Amino acid sequence: MTSPRPLSAPRPSSPRPQRLGVRVWTALVVVGLVGQVAWTVENMYLNVFVYERITQDPTVIAMMVALSAVAATVATLLIGAWSDRTGRRRLFVAVGYVAWGACTAAFGLLSPSEGAVAAPFVLLAVVGIIALDCVMSMTGSGANNAAFGAWVTDVTTPRTRGRADAVLAALPLLAMLVVFGALDGLTRAGEWRTFFAVVGGVTAVSGLLAWMLLRDAAPAATLDVAPVAVRLLRGFHPSTVRAHAPLYLSLAMLAVIGTAAQVFLPYVIIYLQYGLRVESYALILGVSLLAAATISVVGGMLMDRLGKRRLLLPATLLFAVGLLLMFFARDTVTVIVAAVLALGGMMLATASASATARDETPDGQAGMVQGLRMVTGTMIPMIVGPFIGAWVIVGDGRTYLDLGVERPVPGPAMFLAAAAILALVPALVAWRTRRERTPR
Repeated sequence: MTSPRPLSAPRPSSPRPQRLGVRVWTALVVVGLVGQVAWTVENMYLNVFVYERITQDPTVIAMMVALSAVAATVATLLIGAWSDRTGRRRLFVAVGYVAWGACTAAFGLLSPSEGAVAAPFVLLAVVGIIALDCVMSMTGSGANNAAFGAWVTDVTTPRTRGRADAVLAALPLLAMLVVFGALDGLTRAGEWRTFFAVVGGVTAVSGLLAWMLLRDAAPAATLDVAPVAVRLLRGFHPSTVRAHAPLYLSLAMLAVIGTAAQVFLPYVIIYLQYGLRVESYALILGVSLLAAATISVVGGMLMDRLGKRRLLLPATLLFAVGLLLMFFARDTVTVIVAAVLALGGMMLATASASATARDETPDGQAGMVQGLRMVTGTMIPMIVGPFIGAWVIVGDGRTYLDLGVERPVPGPAMFLAAAAILALVPALVAWRTRRERTPR
């Protein structure tokens, strides 16, 4: 049995334009932002919905996040390889966004009209939410992470990827700001059905916009007609890993940064609302996200000028400092300052590692590499991170009283755990540098 053919090397030069046009930027922002709005609902507000309406057990949230991450990764690997085979990213994005919107709206059907799910039906509700979350994650990841992410690689160049990835890295923060500012009132009022319907409708409409805005890039210089199954296995073969070690080390950095983020992100709204008892948490998050997004965009401009790799370690340090400050922060001003540093550093570090991985992507394999990025940047972090966070929360033993009932609540210790994980980034940077200096 022969091993899968190694990936081709990245092209030394590219005929793609060295400036991104208005259509490309519009597609990046519109399609990317709406996708991140849908992910914000899935990654954060769905957790709040489960906490308020179904169960306060943090392990259920961790299990839901982990299983949806596995489902999303499988979809990204399949759609990424399939879109490489056909070269039709546009079709996968447009159809996928419409289906994604329908799945998001369907969450409203599982929401009680008022109050929490009755105790005898909690298990059934948990199973239903997790199953629908997995289906939604598969459609969303196939459209956004696989097809749209590969399209971004197709239409950008090493000279434009720093800025493009910095904007993409800022979009999750802007999406949170949009959701907090425009839709948080619906969740506070218990209007979960309307909340999911609005987000689902906007996501479906953006699929139609994607069909009009996106244009598939020219086919790769070297045509690869390998079956989808071969493409799926190729990225995991040891010979491929050895031949493209810098790429896989960059992906490992995304795994570390993402895991640190997922230790606290699934629980941060619950922490602010029920742990710190902050009534204006939406305002705090809005100011923090806007400032952090600005840091990310400005940092992206610096990446294109100074180099993507040079900013990775400073950005990681900024992320860690912000997390340490979050551990001590109790008042509004300190929380905002700490959150700006943590989120800004997180976005810059993610953008640096992500843009570097795009530069190291072999020609014609953008979809397959998006699948690998899904494994390292999403699946591993969303499996490992939330369970670490849940373990820390349970071990911390913090609770609050709700109508005489003692309920568990996240504490600041999760920020320390996230900061400790970031210590692996400098080690990976040193490993990649040493590997690049070693002759093959």
